[in-house]
Amino acid sequence: MTETATTLDAGLMPENDERSDPAWAGVASLALGVFGLVTAEFLPVSILTPMAADLGISTGTAGQAVTATAVVGAVAGLTIAIITRRLDRRLVLWGFTLALIASSLIAAFATNLAMLLAARIVLGIGLGGFWSMMAAIALRLVPMALVPRAMSIVFTGVSVATVCAAPVGAYIGDLWGWRAAFLMAAAVGLVTLLVQMASIPRLPPQSVPSLRLLFDLMRKPSIRIGIITVMLFVSGHFAGFTYVRPFLERVPVFGIEAISMILLAYGIGGFFGNLAGGFIIERSITAAVTLGTLLIAAMALTLVTLGSIDLISAVAVTLWGFAFGALPVAVQTWMVRAAPDHAESTGGLIVATFQVGIASGAILGGLFVDGFGPLGAITYCAVATLSSALYVMASRRRVGF
Repeated sequence: MTETATTLDAGLMPENDERSDPAWAGVASLALGVFGLVTAEFLPVSILTPMAADLGISTGTAGQAVTATAVVGAVAGLTIAIITRRLDRRLVLWGFTLALIASSLIAAFATNLAMLLAARIVLGIGLGGFWSMMAAIALRLVPMALVPRAMSIVFTGVSVATVCAAPVGAYIGDLWGWRAAFLMAAAVGLVTLLVQMASIPRLPPQSVPSLRLLFDLMRKPSIRIGIITVMLFVSGHFAGFTYVRPFLERVPVFGIEAISMILLAYGIGGFFGNLAGGFIIERSITAAVTLGTLLIAAMALTLVTLGSIDLISAVAVTLWGFAFGALPVAVQTWMVRAAPDHAESTGGLIVATFQVGIASGAILGGLFVDGFGPLGAITYCAVATLSSALYVMASRRRVGF
């Protein structure tokens, strides 16, 4: 293979290999950063109606603010490491946080749809870039053996944002108006920036990401297996979970209050799953992925067969959240372990794979719901996640860790 491929198999980055003093404050600042970015990403969901009314646009049009962030984030995830390859990674990280602050301020003072979309595009750049680089930065802050624990801490920020963003945004929006919710996000960004400036050391670029490198990485068996695994379980998960509310409304026939509590339990389950995943990953990455995907498949099958029983449905959705909470940590660690000296490029591949998986899951889930009702989407979720687990088990020797 090429010289790049030889480099891929060379082992750990010297800087990481030599680090004996984990920079946990820096890791905590990454968690704070991802908390702020994910909170800002989902804020429009909780304040969509008053925001649309104030800007004089339809609710559906206002909802495109979320779509714009996701699309730009996918592109940024693949390209930002290449565009900034000559810059100190600390400065790039600060740039992502500045994007959070700027986008929140633009949204808070938006007077029309164009300003709102501009704000969300800026956020998408920060969000996609941060997701693609956070594992690479964590890898340089702690020794390789502690990377799973570091990633678990970082993803705690995601879990807390997932649980808190919608209710807190709705509360602040109701109390002081929807613009105050974006001002809150800007304040979180400012605090994050100060913490990052105080805790992140200089991180000169160590590799030169390129499009050719992305293709070289995909020739590596462990990378290919990881991408296929992620594609399967992300597609299945989002196909099923996107339509879990219609399922809960029609099969166990829950009211809106009960559904809200179950979804909150799902988020809390994800928080604890993230913590549990970190400990399992330290022992075996493939075991963490296998157990997580098998548990999602089992819970989806439980919903299909016994979902009409109220308690079983509530417990199954909660455990589903627990299982999925461990998986992002696992696959990020997987890709870092597969190519530790090119973690930024593998991070971009993971971001792009997640976005494609989400899109395919939404499309397939919609088709199954239209054809068979909510049970169709949940059944596809069970099949896809079970396939992901079986694929990992069959490919374990080729993965090499």
